[in-house]
Amino acid sequence: MTRRYSFQDEEDMFMVVDLLLGGDLRYHLQQNVHFNEDAVKLYLCEMTLALDYLQSQHIIHRDIKPDNILLDEQGHAHLTDFNIATIIKDGERATALAGTKPYMAPEIFQSFVSGGTGYAFEVDWWSLGVTVFEVLRGWRPYEIHASNSVESLMQLFSTVSVQYNTAWPKDLVHLMRKLLTVNPEHRFSSLSHMQTAPYLSDINWDAVYEKKIDAGFVPNKGRLHCDPTFELEEMILESRPLHKKKKRLAKNRSREASKDSQSENDYLQECLEVVQSEFMIFNREKLKKRQEAGAEGGESEGAAEGGDDGDGDGSGEAEGGTEDEDPEPESSSKLSMCGSVCSSPGSC
Repeated sequence: MTRRYSFQDEEDMFMVVDLLLGGDLRYHLQQNVHFNEDAVKLYLCEMTLALDYLQSQHIIHRDIKPDNILLDEQGHAHLTDFNIATIIKDGERATALAGTKPYMAPEIFQSFVSGGTGYAFEVDWWSLGVTVFEVLRGWRPYEIHASNSVESLMQLFSTVSVQYNTAWPKDLVHLMRKLLTVNPEHRFSSLSHMQTAPYLSDINWDAVYEKKIDAGFVPNKGRLHCDPTFELEEMILESRPLHKKKKRLAKNRSREASKDSQSENDYLQECLEVVQSEFMIFNREKLKKRQEAGAEGGESEGAAEGGDDGDGDGSGEAEGGTEDEDPEPESSSKLSMCGSVCSSPGSC
């Protein structure tokens, strides 16, 4: 999914992303939708490209599952919910026990129980294998629930073998075994690995990337592909629902204005102002326009240089072209003053 805008107010940070109306895979499984092999094969390829991109950005998603794979109106898959994602660089390893238990790789539990070296990008590919298995067959390869202890899960992975559908093609079973390999060193965990799989030998990866392959399952455009009770949950159960925010903030401001000025309140307000000044508002449309304007400027300058006597380098590159890039946030020493008030670094 593409982030279009981001901004914040006194209470929340907001991110505006693409609207995907096809529902998530969990919803369709709950509606007893039977996904054919071609449909799931395309999901597998699209998620492979998604994980390859995340890996190039040093990101582990850590929560790949049907709930977090959304479909657009044409039936193409998109990965969402980076709530527990983490970044690792320069050979670093993650160690936190994070994820949804039925989809978490064995090395995550191993790292939690006995320490060890931690885990890396391979955990996402295990989760992808569990997800593909579930979407194809209707249940997961291991019977794991949130109540299972970590110790019991370690024993489960060492004693229980995955039972594959005998009707599946041999090449598909071979690929699933590679994704669901307990030892991460032997697991398929990259685009190059996936491209060597005989099951995917007929895939045009450029066409997958450009979404030129017709999806095997296209959601009905005349239906709502979500449970409306979840959409109403915030209005009913949330202690600070968004639809009452305007009234709530006005009340808070009025209450604060009536209070005597206190040094601590002033101090916290100053901290808030520092955070607000450091947070960069993002607008993809404005960025795109700047990039297009920069490109047009570069072409005009290149044409002008073409009329010279040839002594110049003729690159036609506009000066200050780097202005099109997002500016790096300047580090502010003011943030350090929040340390004595905030419970943790960066919580202001």
